[in-house]
Amino acid sequence: MKKVLLALMLAAGTVHTAQAEDVLHLYNWNNYIAPETVKNFEKSCKCRVVQDYYGAMEEMLAKLAAGAKGYDVVIPTGFAIPPMIKQNLLQPLDKSKLANAKNVSPAFMNTQFDQGNKYSLPYSFSTTLVGYNDKKIKELGINPSSWAIIFDPAVLAKIKGKVTVLDDSREVFAAALMYNGYSANSTKPEEWKKAQETIIKAKPFWAAFNAQSYIKELTLGNIWVAHGYSSDMFQANIDAKAAKRNFGVAYGLQKEGNTLSLDSMVVLKTAPRPDLAAKFVNFMLDGKNASELTNMIGTGTPNAAAAPFVKPEMKQNSAVFPSAEQMKKLQQLTALEGKALRDLNRMWTQVKTAK
Repeated sequence: MKKVLLALMLAAGTVHTAQAEDVLHLYNWNNYIAPETVKNFEKSCKCRVVQDYYGAMEEMLAKLAAGAKGYDVVIPTGFAIPPMIKQNLLQPLDKSKLANAKNVSPAFMNTQFDQGNKYSLPYSFSTTLVGYNDKKIKELGINPSSWAIIFDPAVLAKIKGKVTVLDDSREVFAAALMYNGYSANSTKPEEWKKAQETIIKAKPFWAAFNAQSYIKELTLGNIWVAHGYSSDMFQANIDAKAAKRNFGVAYGLQKEGNTLSLDSMVVLKTAPRPDLAAKFVNFMLDGKNASELTNMIGTGTPNAAAAPFVKPEMKQNSAVFPSAEQMKKLQQLTALEGKALRDLNRMWTQVKTAK
């Protein structure tokens, strides 16, 4: 009898262990999925989601290239997908398990980063722009619709120590390039040099390079201007309202142009649970679930089936859903490899160490 009881206890333990292993590991940008969406997915798949976060594509790529394992789904920006494919980090998507892929707008499929969407499917998109304390910037008479607000020393003198920019070489250089009238994807040495000079001249007026906590700093009023993502500015404004601040966090596109980041879902070749990864990708491609990214996180959606569920006020927010005219000034960053990448890394080091 004791042997029977022991066998039953061991069997029960085995079942419990198997259930404990039903975990999806997601590697994502911070604040880039609604908590309610996570809970709904966990309920639907009877699993648990564990998240890890990165603040820049370079950080994510470096970690995976160094051999980090244990992640199932990663959400890279377009230009990060080609190097991930080249480094054999991704497994092809099993489209037979992704019925909701049909919901993605054709305009966001078959991009230059993954022709045929063999490895990726669109998740969401955002713009990189300037968010600001509406009260302070109005009082100071500063025009926030130009990149001058973070690069022109004459403007910065009014807000010294109250500005942060992303700790992201591609985004900071892209903004400086556009401010100088160049393409965000320029690799011309003389244009990069001009952009670097612009950044170094502005740097003494900045409080920090910050990709992680600028939402909080804006909400607290510790900084008045932040270079960051439209979805983060959306969240900062919500937090400011919730905290009953006497200011709001406004944000908008810059006249010289902005970058647009189309982020996609990919499954790593080393994914411990590719089955749960497929369920997550298909879940996020459902129209209602995709709309939650817009309504709760403040991102644009490439999911055509999400449109009926998106709040009218979000559809009217041009920083989230740019007009056709504004779209012409938006650029997706391209992948940098070889000498161009080494040159950028060298120039970025020079920027970070400049006094």
